Amino acid sequence: MSVYDKLSKLGITLPPVATPAAAYVPFVRTGNLVFVSGHIARREGKPWVGQLGGSIATEEGKAAARAIAIDLMGTLQAAVGDLNKVRRIVKLMSLVNSTPGFTEQHLVTNGASELFGEVFGAAGAHARSAFGVAQIPMGACVEIELIAEVD
Repeated sequence: MSVYDKLSKLGITLPPVATPAAAYVPFVRTGNLVFVSGHIARREGKPWVGQLGGSIATEEGKAAARAIAIDLMGTLQAAVGDLNKVRRIVKLMSLVNSTPGFTEQHLVTNGASELFGEVFGAAGAHARSAFGVAQIPMGACVEIELIAEVD
């Protein structure tokens, strides 16, 4: 089953690449690697604002991370033209806007990791880091960046 068949089965439509909010580009390709800039969580087109361990619970943060994974795939598609060219999701780095006592950043990030596994199968298994941070641009609850190997 192609990546697009899996996305369709999941009811996912990929968005276009978002315009960067600062002085950077959405992605850089070097050789067979694509580095996708950090994407913040968005809900209804606006930053998904809040802090894990405060105004946002783990399950909602997990949903935000899943939403970011969809946006990341949209950017990755723009970078390579066809998601079936993705050999491997190599690494995710997740930043979770967290209260000092919040320790479930890894569970929040599972929202993205699990979706990559559903869409890309074994090629979606990746290395990752999940950090709790004091704040994210625009007050977003989660930001994730991605590295992928492609044909």
